[in-house]
Amino acid sequence: MIYLELLVSFIQIGLFSIGGGYAAMPLIQHQVVDLHGWLTMTQLGDIIAIAEMTPGPIAINAATFVGIQVGGLPGALVATLGSVLPSCVIVLLLAFLYYKFKGLTVIQGILAGVRPAVVAMIASAGVSLVLTAFYNTSTLPTDWGSIRWVAVAIFAAAFLVLRKWKPNPIWVMAGAGVLGILLGPLW
Repeated sequence: MIYLELLVSFIQIGLFSIGGGYAAMPLIQHQVVDLHGWLTMTQLGDIIAIAEMTPGPIAINAATFVGIQVGGLPGALVATLGSVLPSCVIVLLLAFLYYKFKGLTVIQGILAGVRPAVVAMIASAGVSLVLTAFYNTSTLPTDWGSIRWVAVAIFAAAFLVLRKWKPNPIWVMAGAGVLGILLGPLW
């Protein structure tokens, strides 16, 4: 039964996450944390961090890692299949339709209308990650004194390093992870 729930959940995520992996994060959070309670927000945040560092698309990596946590190796295969299947079907259908009707202005208008929704979904994922990292909650905190200043400092340092010297982001993420481990007891 858990495999069927994983498949249906990740088919829904794959079907409605227009805009890539970061746009899928709020949908994954809703399905995995809020709706089914398979993982906590902290566990999902850890999975997202691992999925970002792992080569490949972040939504597929996140689906695989969630599937492993929930249902072992079969769960990983089912969740990954559910995440990929809608995209494959939609892309094949859209390619056929676009090739056939690419000259219509309605098609161009639809594509222009989807862009703002994609930006909003990506921004939502970013806000959720920041709230989880800084306050250990997925909603705006009522107690602003509970901020994790070490996490804010690591974020600010990583942001500064990325903007000023433009190193490989993988090294910055690895350095931030090491700092998080070393300074974790201060949280």
